[in-house]
Parts: sequence; C-alpha cells; structure tokens
Amino acid sequence: MRYDVSVIGLYILDILGRPVVAIPERGNVDFIEEIRLTVAGTAGGTVVDTAKLGLRSLAVGAVGDDEKADFVLATMAKHSIDTSAMQRLAGVPTSATILNVRPNGDRPALHVRGASDHFDLSPGLYDQVFDAPIVHLGGTGLLRKLDGEPSRVLLAEAKRRGCTTTFDLIAARPETIRDVEPLLPFIDYFMPSIEEARDMSGQISPDDCARFYLDRGARCCVFTLGGEGAYYAHADGTRLGAPAYAIDVVDTTGCGDAFDAGFIAALATRWTLSGASSSRRPPPPLSPAGSGRTRGSNPSSRRWTGCGRTVERRRCQSSERRRRVRGGLGPLGLTGCSRAD
Repeated sequence: MRYDVSVIGLYILDILGRPVVAIPERGNVDFIEEIRLTVAGTAGGTVVDTAKLGLRSLAVGAVGDDEKADFVLATMAKHSIDTSAMQRLAGVPTSATILNVRPNGDRPALHVRGASDHFDLSPGLYDQVFDAPIVHLGGTGLLRKLDGEPSRVLLAEAKRRGCTTTFDLIAARPETIRDVEPLLPFIDYFMPSIEEARDMSGQISPDDCARFYLDRGARCCVFTLGGEGAYYAHADGTRLGAPAYAIDVVDTTGCGDAFDAGFIAALATRWTLSGASSSRRPPPPLSPAGSGRTRGSNPSSRRWTGCGRTVERRRCQSSERRRRVRGGLGPLGLTGCSRAD
C-alpha cells in the first residue's frame, strides 16, 4: 500500500504562550518565557507524530487560504507527510487556537473553528485516502460538515476495504454520543480520554465506560486516564491497565494526539500486546515535558523498535507547579510525544 496510515479530520494551528498566570488588565503587557506555533488538532497533531515515528503518513483535512495554512502545510511537508489530500479552502480562515499555558500545565483556549467546519471527503478521494492499512479519524465534535452520517459512511467504507480504524474526538459533551454511537460498529480502536468516555456514556469506572461502548459495537476501547496511565478493553474480554511515565509536566498540549500516534505506530509494526508491554527501553523526550505539541527530533522507526511505554494522554489532574505523571508500561503503545516545528 502507498501509506502506512491515513489521518483524517481536524487540522489546526496552535499558538502557545507559556507560562501565563493571568491576562494583563486593560492594555498592559506581561512578559512570558515562550511563544510557539505548532501543527495541531486531533488529526494534525497525530499525523506529525506518526511521521516522526517513521510511518508513511497521509494528511487528510482542510485549511484556509491564509498565512496560517502556509505554516501548517510547510511544517507537514518538512516531516515528509503527504499533503496532497489536504483541501485549501478560499474564503475561510484556517482553524486556529490560542493556548494560554498555565504554570501547572493547564491550557485554557480561544478557538476559531474555520476551515475544519467546511471539510468533507468526496468518494472521488477514497482510493487515495484508503490506500493505507490504518485509517485514523480524529476530531469528531469540531468537524461540522463531516460529523454524523458522513463520518459513518467514511468509516464504513474504510472497513469495507479492509482497513483498521482508529478514532479520537475533541470537545466531547454528553450530547456528542448522538454523533459517536452510529460510528462505533465501524471503529476498531476507540481512543477517548476517560473524561470524554464518562461524559458521553454517563458511566464512571473505566470498565463500565468500556462496556458501554463495546456493547454498542466498538471492537476495542483504549482510554487515557491522565496521571493514572491508560486502560485497554477488548470485546474478547481482554482487560489491561498501565500507569504512565514519571516526568515533570510543563504542558500537556498534544499528549492525546501523541498517544494516538504511538498506538498507531505499534499497530503498524504489528506488535502483540505482550510484546509491546514487555519492553523496557526508555523513550526520547515526552510531550508533557516541553511546550507545544509537535516540537523535537525526528526519531526513525528503527529507533522506536522496542519502545513499548505510554505516557499520560490529555489531562493531568494535579495542581502542583511541575506535576508528576506516574510511570509504567502501556498496552500496545509507543510514546509519540515528540514535536515538530
């Protein structure tokens, strides 16, 4: 096949500033340590990390016709990501977020929805988009035109063509389940945070949440549990838990996307659960330890062979200035939290 993974969905430019204690009053100025631009979104952040993990990656989404789009496309091209399936839409801005990263790693956001609201995938692109063994759909909840029935059609076609499907979403609320539930029979790996899983299902424990989604057709649930690590539940009854690495957390931006990318890389290299979780090789620097979701080096796939650990995914729950994420091994996951700019 032409690609190892096709990453469809939400592509955003993130503008991060850290550390931000408070917004200055009136027209005053405060000084901070760092401002960064990064490729982001539940698809954009993931595709950069899959490329950095050595996978032949296809980006499938939409940007506007503006300077933000220039940066997003150029950054992906720098990492050898195929952007030929990216739509550049006139008359709308590229989706973008301003993130005010707190000293404890929290990141309140200001978002412009932009081009991703206008993104749809025509059947004429299916032969290219599904020319990969793994198809990842990321961003349900902020894909106004693709959410709902178009996403169901997309995932059903991916399964009809024999692809393995992975799925993540963003900004999930209790009502988001209306869009997600029809998709579950076509999702092999359902990968929300535990907070999102709880909000949509009304359940509390990871196992009860997993049962909710498995009973509605998902083949496997992989939840990230913040500082508690990750939880894996398969329809065949397999249940696994894994704590996260012990690190100093500066910024959790992009951890969920990186977790997804690491898991996808493990699938692409056909690791078994036991093989992935038995590794003891340490990883390169992790996303929560630096600002921005796509900053850092380009590890080759060879370098990543044998790295089976996972990190904290999306939210760490501590109020410490430099929070600790507890360490451990993760089911079928590579640490994908490295960055590109």
